Amino acid sequence: MTTEALAAPLTIAAQPELTGGRRVGVLLSHGFTGQPASIKPWGEHFGALGYAVSVPRLPGHGTTWQECNTTTWDDWYGELARAFDALCLDNDAVVVGGLSMGGALALRLAADHAERVSGLVLVNPAVATRRLDVKLLPVLKHVVPSFPGLANDIKRAGADEHGYDRTPLKAIHSLMRAWPPLVADLPKVTCPILYLRSTVDHVVDEASQPLITGKVSSRDVTVVPLTDSYHVATLDNDAPRIFDESAAFVARTTAA
Repeated sequence: MTTEALAAPLTIAAQPELTGGRRVGVLLSHGFTGQPASIKPWGEHFGALGYAVSVPRLPGHGTTWQECNTTTWDDWYGELARAFDALCLDNDAVVVGGLSMGGALALRLAADHAERVSGLVLVNPAVATRRLDVKLLPVLKHVVPSFPGLANDIKRAGADEHGYDRTPLKAIHSLMRAWPPLVADLPKVTCPILYLRSTVDHVVDEASQPLITGKVSSRDVTVVPLTDSYHVATLDNDAPRIFDESAAFVARTTAA
């Protein structure tokens, strides 16, 4: 399957001379039906500061929604876990961040590897929904392959996350089936958390934030409202704030 040019993964080597002599890695995950293009500027910002950066392309993304429909949560998590292991081998500390589903995957990593995740940066993460129509997904996914897409919920004119124009139902059902076990394991998350949440988000509703902040065991949780962005805030008007706040967070949580 041909991959879009913008969907290529991003890898940047550490420059420890810029980060106090320590090698610090930052792993960033894009969201469901998105691709690395949605978070590459964020990753490039970290790279310019001297951090090792990894932005993998999750399986089934950056190609076609039909291919995405053949992949599952386990595929996406497996790819992110491989990138995480590689960063851990080469760096003294690793912080994990994610947008939307990427935030859920980051939380899963922090629950599974609490001793190795130095911090979490979550941008509009999704671990639940109040939509009632999702209860029909187990049946609908066998009848209808896709629904209209969720991409490009961006306030800033001209911005494009290059996501799919259709939502693959088998794939999104796999995502939502992964939510309850993740929510049950949120108390295993102990690292510091920077939670950046758009005040207007047409994709992820208000169900996720109280679940995450109420269930994690982390004592260091900072919630930052993003008042001038929609769901894909990493490409929106608040992107500079996300970059600056997350860079300060990484510096603080990985200091020797």
